[in-house]
Amino acid sequence: MATYMTPHAFTMNEQQHAAFQTQMAAVQKDELLGVLLAVFLGTFGAHHFYLRRKGLGIFYCCLSVTGFSTIAGFIEAFFMPERVRRFNAEQAIAIASKLGVFEGADPASASELATQVACPSCGTVTAGDVKFCARCGAALAP
Repeated sequence: MATYMTPHAFTMNEQQHAAFQTQMAAVQKDELLGVLLAVFLGTFGAHHFYLRRKGLGIFYCCLSVTGFSTIAGFIEAFFMPERVRRFNAEQAIAIASKLGVFEGADPASASELATQVACPSCGTVTAGDVKFCARCGAALAP
């Protein structure tokens, strides 16, 4: 599994970089594993549990008796690489913000983060236009 590189607009010292790489390696997900989970265990929502989407995973488990979740899991296998990349990017932003990488960043690169909102309950970073956290379901401030 390749390590996620931080945006080139932000600079880190060696200590921040080492901490970032260590923490990112612990939370980073693999695209191929996500696709395989969607194809072979998509009936039970394993691919949603893999990306910490417990609500959808439970929903798929409940629908597993109907066969709908089998078809949906196979179709979602085509979308899993992008979802995994987005998940990894959100994790990278959250880790970098905890390490203080974005403090003192130039305004042009900091505006990229203006569209990101951190959940007050769990700290997950999501898009600014989302009203509820995908991880814990808490309401996000507008």
